[in-house]
Amino acid sequence: MGRPFGVPVYVAPSWFLVAALITWVFGGQLDRVLPQLGAARYLVSLFFAVAFYGSVLVHELAHTIAALRFKLPVRRIQLQFFGGVSEIEKEAETPGREFVLAFVGPLLSLVLGGVFYLALQPVERGTVPGVLLAALMISNLIVAVFNLLPGLPLDGGRMLRAVVWKITGRPMSGTVAAAWVGRALAVSVLIGLPLVSQSGALGATAEDSVGMDTVTDALLAAIIAAIIWTGAGNSLRMARLREHLPELRARTLTRRAVPVETGTSLAEGLRRANAAGARALVVVDGHGEPLALVRESAIVGVPEHRRPWVSAGELAQDLTEGMRVSAELAGEQLLDVLRATPATEYLVVEETGEIYGVLSAADVERAFVKAMARPSA
Repeated sequence: MGRPFGVPVYVAPSWFLVAALITWVFGGQLDRVLPQLGAARYLVSLFFAVAFYGSVLVHELAHTIAALRFKLPVRRIQLQFFGGVSEIEKEAETPGREFVLAFVGPLLSLVLGGVFYLALQPVERGTVPGVLLAALMISNLIVAVFNLLPGLPLDGGRMLRAVVWKITGRPMSGTVAAAWVGRALAVSVLIGLPLVSQSGALGATAEDSVGMDTVTDALLAAIIAAIIWTGAGNSLRMARLREHLPELRARTLTRRAVPVETGTSLAEGLRRANAAGARALVVVDGHGEPLALVRESAIVGVPEHRRPWVSAGELAQDLTEGMRVSAELAGEQLLDVLRATPATEYLVVEETGEIYGVLSAADVERAFVKAMARPSA
């Protein structure tokens, strides 16, 4: 939808579903408030849905601007079924920055609520502009208050995480605390929202209280609770991921390799590798410059009796610039480099350009899974 501040904004297909739902529900409310509109009420409702998500976009832009100010890369902003999300690719370096990064979104929603309140003052209440301004004011205040609830993945949960991080000195402790508060919040929403809705309709008959409104409230509560519970769990998993990322080091995961020339038979290359205790082959030119990597999967696919007649060059994959990685890479920086150039093997080199060995993507994946399986410290 555009690139404000250089960050792409996307609208998920689920947004059209929620926009249609808002149009339908708000249109029914307009029929009671402004019955003279007739079928045109749905055009007004559609305008409200778009304007409301415009407010959500402003909320997310506040997070984005703060992240960019703190030199944190933002992959994209996405508007979806349940609001929006700013995909910030790195974690804030301090709890103070984390708190600010989380707080600016609800703060701007409160500001927008105030702006719509001021704009409402000179407008007649029983008109289309009056109803729209009042609805936008209330919806932005709801967004602000809801996001300030102290549980992940909400902004209030990130603020709680920052506070616990500051007190304990450990970001993981903050994440665990805020995630469990988020799960408790999800259960509270699941049970409490239908009860609050029913208590508000105590004057209705029993038949009314189990009608469509009750079913709708229960369904809405279940959706919100599921989103919060899932988001809290995802936050825990991401925190564990970041905690274990430094354990992934190119130097320790790299297989030792031996250089062979293009015409060297596979059998001879494997003999040299076994003699040197190596597990990979690198094809080099006459001056020792690396040209290609012999793929492990290709070696496995050649029967042993044919290996003397197959040259290493026939099984090699030419090296591209992205397939050369530094032996000093580790953690998130290593994963970023591998993601930028997907491959099964990479040539690992020293800062001097000397061949260190071959890094298998499968080895990185196994090390990652093993690290994630260990409990957090």
